[in-house]
Amino acid sequence: MALLQPGATVPQFNLPDQNGVLINIDSYIGRKKILIYFYPKAMTPGCTVQACKLRDNMDTFRKLGIEIIGISNDKSEKLLKFSEQEMLNFILLYDENYQISKKFGVWGEKRFMGKTYNGIHRVSFIIDQTGTIEQVFKYFKPVDHDQIVLRYLTDGHY
Repeated sequence: MALLQPGATVPQFNLPDQNGVLINIDSYIGRKKILIYFYPKAMTPGCTVQACKLRDNMDTFRKLGIEIIGISNDKSEKLLKFSEQEMLNFILLYDENYQISKKFGVWGEKRFMGKTYNGIHRVSFIIDQTGTIEQVFKYFKPVDHDQIVLRYLTDGHY
């Protein structure tokens, strides 16, 4: 897994959101900073906690000029159910065949309960207004992800 690092240009993508609408990253570049967070699977305990914490802090993120985009391999129908069930207030994108996850370097070997498999690693990226990766977050738990990102945005510390 060759994880993208600060200073790299964000890979171009055009992915369907939870409503099936194609979202192009270029429509966000130049307007605000973006928090792109990759998560393994919608409607699982860790991913739900992570998404709900981001949802609950959306006013703070917006005041700091941040848009949030979640990306997983879940189909748009499942993402819509997840978004509606948890009343999420940000976009979720469907990364079919892990094409964008691979470009960001978050797709790779994982281990869980003694089994090894390939999947999406829980990693987040702050993308600045020029389309450059400003910060990468890979060491956090779903329950404290929001606070770690907010601390970085307000204090510059990760």
